Parts: sequence; C-alpha cells; structure tokens
Amino acid sequence: MKRENLTDVDFKAIIEKSHKRCRDMGVDKTMERPSVILTGRKLQNILEKNDELIKVALPFMKLLYKFLKGSGFIIDIADKNGYILSIVGDDDVIRLAKDMGMTVGTDMSEKSCGTNSIGTGLYEKCPFQLAETEHFIDIYRTWTCSSSPIRGTSGSVIGCLNLTGVYNLVHPHTLGLVFAAVESIENEIRVRRSKEELSQMHQYNNTIVNSIDFGILSIDNKGYVKSANNKCLEIFSLSEDRIIGKKVDGIVGNWKEIFSSIEKDDAYSNIEFVYLNGNRKKRFNLNAYPTKEISGKISGMVVMLKDIENVYELVNKYSGKNAYYTFEDIVGKSPQINEIIDYSKTIASTPSTVLIQGESGTGKEVLAQSIHNSSSRRNGPFIAINCGGIPKNLIESELFGYEDGAFTGAKKGGMPGKFELANNGTIFLDEIGEMPIDMQVTLLRVLQEKCITRVGGTRRIPIDVRVMAATNKNLIDEIKKEHFRQDLYYRLSVIPIYLPPLRQRREDIMLLIEHFLEKKSQRLGIESPKISQKDYELLISYNWPGNVRELENRIENIVVNGKLPMDFYRLSAGSKAPAQTGQKYEYKMCSLSEWEKIAIAQCIQNCNGNISKAARVLNIDRSTLYKKIEKYSIS
Repeated sequence: MKRENLTDVDFKAIIEKSHKRCRDMGVDKTMERPSVILTGRKLQNILEKNDELIKVALPFMKLLYKFLKGSGFIIDIADKNGYILSIVGDDDVIRLAKDMGMTVGTDMSEKSCGTNSIGTGLYEKCPFQLAETEHFIDIYRTWTCSSSPIRGTSGSVIGCLNLTGVYNLVHPHTLGLVFAAVESIENEIRVRRSKEELSQMHQYNNTIVNSIDFGILSIDNKGYVKSANNKCLEIFSLSEDRIIGKKVDGIVGNWKEIFSSIEKDDAYSNIEFVYLNGNRKKRFNLNAYPTKEISGKISGMVVMLKDIENVYELVNKYSGKNAYYTFEDIVGKSPQINEIIDYSKTIASTPSTVLIQGESGTGKEVLAQSIHNSSSRRNGPFIAINCGGIPKNLIESELFGYEDGAFTGAKKGGMPGKFELANNGTIFLDEIGEMPIDMQVTLLRVLQEKCITRVGGTRRIPIDVRVMAATNKNLIDEIKKEHFRQDLYYRLSVIPIYLPPLRQRREDIMLLIEHFLEKKSQRLGIESPKISQKDYELLISYNWPGNVRELENRIENIVVNGKLPMDFYRLSAGSKAPAQTGQKYEYKMCSLSEWEKIAIAQCIQNCNGNISKAARVLNIDRSTLYKKIEKYSIS
C-alpha cells in the first residue's frame, strides 16, 4: 500500500472487527499480561529464524529512535506471527512495557494480547494505528501504537515494525513515520538479496569457468587482462598477480589485430595460436568474442584457448573417427583366415607400417580396424581416408592440412589434415594405389621424417601416427608401369598382409550366410527367412566376384524380399566355382611368410645388395634383417 493511501484505511471498521474476534476467542479484557511469552530454546529458535530480518531492521530502528529519543516512544519489531524480536527506546518506557509483559518473546497476536497494532495489523496485512480505548485489553489503554507490516522480496509479510508511546502522543504523522521506515527496511532487504544472488552467481560462474578444460582470458579494450581462469594460468605458467592487470602483449599474439577483427566481424574463430613456453612450443585453437556495454560499444573481449591435441581428440571422438571392428568380428574358420588373424595379432603392437592387399570387398578396413583395436593405440583415433575418392588437387590439403590463406576458399585460420587428426593413433590409407605419383613423394617424406608441413606453410609439425594402407591393385605391376613408386612400396609393405578372395576360402561362405542372415534380420526387425536347399547350393557355388561385401548385400536382399532375386540365378549360371572370371588380376597364393620373403628379397635386389639401405627402406634394424635373410635362405 502506498503512503498516500494510508488515509484510505478504515481504522474504525478494523477495530470493530478485531474486538468481535477477541470476544469470539474469549480473550479476557482484564488480563494483566499477554497469555504467551516465549523463553529459553523456543525464543532462541524464533530469533535464529528471523536473524536476517533483525539485522536489516535494527539499524533503521536505531536511526528512527535518534529522532524520537526522550519523547516517550519505543520501537519494536515482530515476526510474521507477532512475536517481538527486538525493542529500542527510552529505558523508562521499555521498563513500563516490560511490566505489562511487552518484551522480547511476547506473542502480540490478538489471541494473546487482544486488539493491538502488531497483532491486528498483521491480521489485516496493512498499516494500522490505534490508541486508548481502541485496545481490547484494559491495561494497554494507556498506549498509542502505530505499525506497518514488512514484506519480503516475494511480496509476502515477513514481520511488523511498531511504534508505541503514551496515549497523549498519538498523531497521524506517527504512522507515516513508521511506514517510511518500513519502506527503507524493505529496500535494504531487496538490495541484500540482490547482492547475495549476484555473489552466488559470481561464485557459480567462477566454479564453472575454472572447471572448464580450456583457457579463458578476459581483456579490456586497452589490452589489459581483467581475469583468467585456472586453466589459462596453467597454460602460461603464470600466477594471478603476474597476469591480472597486466598488458596482454606477448601472451596472446597481436591482440590489437584480434580486437580489430571482432570489431568488424563480431567474432574471431578457430585460429591456430602458437605459444612459446620456455623452449617448448604449444599449439592452441583460439577464439575471441567481444564484450559490450549497454550502448553496444565494445568494451573488451573474451579469449578462449583450447589445446589443439584435445580439440582433435574431441573431434575424433564425436565424429566417428574410431575403429569399431575387432578380430572377433571377422567371420571365418578357413586356414587362410585363421592364419591371417593369428599373424595380425602378433604384429598389432608393433609401430611398423602395414600394407593390406586383396580384392575389393574382402574386408581390408575391417582387418585394419581390428589391428588398431588390438594395439597400444586402441584409445587413439583411427582415421580412414580413401585416396581414390578425393580430387587430385585436394588430396594434399586433406592429408596434411593447410594454413590460413593457403588458397582461395581456404577456411580462416587454416585446417588440420588427416595426419594431424590421427596423431597418437592410426591412419588408414585405403586405395593407396590410386594416389597421384607426385603425392607419393610427399607421403614418402612424411613416413621418413615423421612430421608434416601444411599446404601454404613452412612450420614442421611432428606426428606420431601408425600408417596402414590397403589396395586392390597389384602394386608390383603398378611399379612396372611407373604408376607407383618402388621406394614407397617398400616403406609401406614392411608388414604385408594378403586377404584372399571369398572363392578361395569357400568353407567360410556358409558361416557368412548364417552371420548376415541373423545380423540383417535383427537390424531390419524382420524374421529370418528360410532358404531352400537349392538356393543354398547356388549361394555356396557362386563365384562371388564382389567377395564378402557382395555376399552381405545379397543376404540383406533375401531378408527384405524373402528369396533370391531373379538376376542372381542368371549371374550364378555363368559364375560357378572353381571358375575365377571377373577379376582385374590374379594373385599367386602365398602364405604370409612367403609374402615376407618375397618383399625382403625384392627390396635387397632393388637396393643392389646394400643391407643397410634395405633395412632403412624396410624400417627394421639391420640385425633383424640379417635374421630374416638367414631364416628365408635369401641369397
């Protein structure tokens, strides 16, 4: 209720209703003390519960008393139920009130004290004034009282402020004085609550900002650091006193350039930033965002620094750059498959490059993923790239990345390549035989030096990547045609693995049919169909030029349609075992040890018998090479 509306309160009507309530409750007009006065633990509980209200109101009560000192008034505050919490005033008046039972802990509700300014004002929830005979209990008719309820931030009543004096001091302005004091108390409560909420918000923000695993730095428009989170201090190896309030020059590159950019574009995103900490270089992904005043003027910026390695790890994790297949996922019981699995398990933990050869659809990437997942790099990324599916003019930037401004259309800030993304993991170069000859030179240099240089850049970036490559081409023939570099072949085929076509391991066909029937039925939510004996014979005797991939697709067709499609009958009529038509080339069947013997012998021959050079090309120790020469009786 606004102060100008105080005169609208019908005090006479309020008093009449209050007297009736008192009579109905059986309040004794002749009582000499209130019926309820709290002491001990009960009083302590009330005071503790209203501690904030007392602390806020007491300074205003004391200020009000300065104006009333010696005038015969006391000021008291009560909680929302009418219990007196604190009293300020002239000592003689306080003693007089105490003699009548009006003290800290007294219940001033109408049931305990009859009609009075505190109890009745709280009941009506409005400012209230009464004097003399307007009190219901006789002993209190010597008083004049003025009160106003105190409301909290939610608008509900939390207490009451009361001004009491001898009856001849009654004056309408007294109630206005109380009401003004209550407004000040309510404003202070709101201010305190706002400060508390701001403090809590500040603490929450600090906790959140310091729990983030990347650096956050706020800078004003003059280049001074305003704040830095814990991760930022760790990145720069600085304490707060050595960075807060200091110029940002030398910490975050050219801050003026960044500030100028965000003034134009409102953001500065994904820029690579290199920080030299002593002799150690660290690379970060930098983003900057403007902070603005109410007018819209940019007052500074917030800079975020993310460790490049962590960024790559996160990108790989959530973009499917992981290997899912293991050796348990390879279906087969043929001697060839068992030998390949056993051999692949033994070489999985080595860092040597692997060259997987075999026709399309034989499962080269499945094997590569299985090797990766059985290696010490299993928790690192597995990046697969199809060298034959990328335009020649883009393959270098795809593999090795590019710097800012390297070419028209290049992303601002540059972009890491697949080798950087595969750091601490494995890169799988599928269809390596399709790689342009000029790119083969660059790849060979990367394999030898174990570092890359982005397109348009000069900075050498160290990498720790295991390389696995695959091809459906006969690379020896490609070397003869001068389509593939011989030195790259030997660098890649340190561990050569040949995956035989499905027609050469026919005992696995039945297992694969059953496996794909179950897998496709579950995925599609369709009951596995019954295949006739005749169709089984056709599936088993078919030549499978597309190998496992073709078989998988055919089985999915059977699950969807419930039978073999008509075109399969026509195809199978001209493609029966043991015929081997439809191939680009034929591999000579060799065991893995025979393939290793061939690779070593060819490498030594191409190195003109120089064992040291051959060992370097094969990426093995010279002593290891001598042991293999002796093992295979290579002359």
